[in-house]
Amino acid sequence: MKRRFIMGKVVLVTGASAGIGKATALELIRAGHIVYGAARRVPRMDDIRDAGGHVLALDARRPEDLERVIGTVVEEQGRIDALINNAGAVLHGAAEDIPIDLARDQFEVNVFAPARLAQLALPYMREQGSGTIVNVSSIGGEIALPLGCWYYASKHALEAYSDSLRMEVEPFGIDVVIIQPGIIKTEFEDRTAQDLREISGTTAYGQMAEAMAKHAESQLGENSQGSDPGVVATVIRQAIEADKPETRYAVGWMADKLLELNRTLSDREFDKLATNAAK
Repeated sequence: MKRRFIMGKVVLVTGASAGIGKATALELIRAGHIVYGAARRVPRMDDIRDAGGHVLALDARRPEDLERVIGTVVEEQGRIDALINNAGAVLHGAAEDIPIDLARDQFEVNVFAPARLAQLALPYMREQGSGTIVNVSSIGGEIALPLGCWYYASKHALEAYSDSLRMEVEPFGIDVVIIQPGIIKTEFEDRTAQDLREISGTTAYGQMAEAMAKHAESQLGENSQGSDPGVVATVIRQAIEADKPETRYAVGWMADKLLELNRTLSDREFDKLATNAAK
C-alpha cells in the first residue's frame, strides 16, 4: 500500500520539554504540521505553545496518562498521523549495584510506555491506512558500554520491538522508524556523574565509576562536542514526511563511526576499546 503524503500531519511528540523532543516539536511546527508536545514539565513547553503547538501533561509511567494523550489528539484532530516516542530515562551504575526496581523503571519508560502508546495509536492509523511510528533509540540500541547496562538493554529491546512491529504493520500502510542519535548536546546525561558515584562509587566498581564520572563531567553537557538536537529533529521530520522512510537513521556526532566499529570489531576488540575509554 502506497501512502499518500499529507501536509499538516497530526503528530504527537513525547519528551517535548527539552532536548531532542523540544527541537523536534518546534521543527515540525515550523514545517506546518499540527504538533502535540507531551511531557511531565509542562511549563517548559511554553515555547511550543507560543509557536502554535499544543501542550499536554504526560508522565510515561502512568498508564492513564498514555491513554489520555492519544485520546485527546484523536478527539481534537480526528486522526493521528505520526507518533514520536522520544521520552526516555537513563541510569548509570554497575550491573551488580543497580537495584532491580530501578532497572524495571528503565524498561517502563524506555520500552513499555512507547509500546503502549503504539498500541493506542495503531487502531486509528490502521483505519486511515497510513501512519508513522518513530521510536527514538540511541547508538546504544546496538552497542553497549560499561556501567550503563540497563539503559543499553532497554534500547536494545526497543529496537527489537520496533523491528517486529515494522513487519506487522507494514501491510496497513504504517511505517516504523528507529532513530539512533549519537552524542547530542542535551541535558539527558546531566546526572551521569552523580549516578555513577552514588550507585557504584564506593563499591568494587568504584575506580571505574570515578573514571567514567570524570569523563562525563569533562565531555558531556555544556562541554560536549556533540551535535545540536536540531540535527536529530531534522531527520525525524524527513522521516515522517517521506513516502517510504528508511527503517533506521543514525544521526549526530560519532553515531556512524561507533556503530561501524561495533559492527566490524570482534566483541573482545570492542570491549577493549570501550573499557580503555572508561579509564
